[in-house]
Amino acid sequence: MIDTRYMRIYERLLGAYGPRGWWPVTPPGETVPRYTGGPRTPRQRFEVAAGAVLTQNTAWANASRAIERLNTLGAMSPAAIRDMDERALAEAIRPAGYYNQKAKRLKILAAFFLEGGKRSRAALLALHGVGPETADSILLYAWNIPVFVIDAYTRRMFGRLGLVPESADYDEAQAAFAGNLPRSAGLYREYHALIVEHGKRACKKVPVCKKCLLKTACALYLSSGKRTSIARSG
Repeated sequence: MIDTRYMRIYERLLGAYGPRGWWPVTPPGETVPRYTGGPRTPRQRFEVAAGAVLTQNTAWANASRAIERLNTLGAMSPAAIRDMDERALAEAIRPAGYYNQKAKRLKILAAFFLEGGKRSRAALLALHGVGPETADSILLYAWNIPVFVIDAYTRRMFGRLGLVPESADYDEAQAAFAGNLPRSAGLYREYHALIVEHGKRACKKVPVCKKCLLKTACALYLSSGKRTSIARSG
């Protein structure tokens, strides 16, 4: 049976925040990534993949600054990153943190793109430094393949809502979304971006329940004795 709470939560978030248009990419002739509806060219798809590596263990704002620096150097392409001195590459992406480590990972990613690597989760996970969240971000946002991305915001929010157990591993959490939502890359992109937005505004590490538009459906909030308005159904 499909748990309709997943779609109801999505609709509430979308109604409150509107479409997020994630993932930001750099328009032709510019250097700063911005919301334009996602990647449309091979260069932009590679930029999304590089951004998925750069945003590991840091905020998007830091990854965006690193992308801007690569754009300014004319180095946002697989061939340019392949040919770039690794120390110079590390210095260029310094704002993203872990820059020596990420420079090595970008080199590996660039080689994968240049060699025409298979667009599959298994192929991406075989790359050094690419875990499930990074692989799925590339699949969903760069290649429009419908896989739901599970990140810290998703785990925190849906754990508190009581929909995904805290003990669930990555694949189990992902299966909960896949099993209760239509299989749609567009829906998955918007939903994931909305979760991140809500996580930044209300469902923080220390939750701001007074600001939460989902509080009456939240197991954490309901522990105070409140009653839910998003009843389990179907």
